Amino acid sequence: MSTANGEKLFKARCAQCHTYAEGGAKKQGPNLYGLFGRTSGTLPGYKYSMANKQAGILWGDETLFDYLLAPKKYIRGTKMNYAGLKSADDRTDLIAFLKEATA
Repeated sequence: MSTANGEKLFKARCAQCHTYAEGGAKKQGPNLYGLFGRTSGTLPGYKYSMANKQAGILWGDETLFDYLLAPKKYIRGTKMNYAGLKSADDRTDLIAFLKEATA
């Protein structure tokens, strides 16, 4: 597991739509600060898809691991326009980085 690789992956694949610092901006996607332990579709001030609001997913290591493989299959109707991260190692690294960076 490599948080350094996770950070590189975030910058390359996520940063165009997401921020992760406390109080960070909402972009095309929501700010990810405090993501772990939060229920999908509940960040105040961000306009989520109805599918995301109704999914009721509690974000954690396992749910993010599955979600990041194929977001549109995991939450049908999500507006997240990302094909997914196929490599299990890359998903593990990205989650490790996010867990540290969003706490």
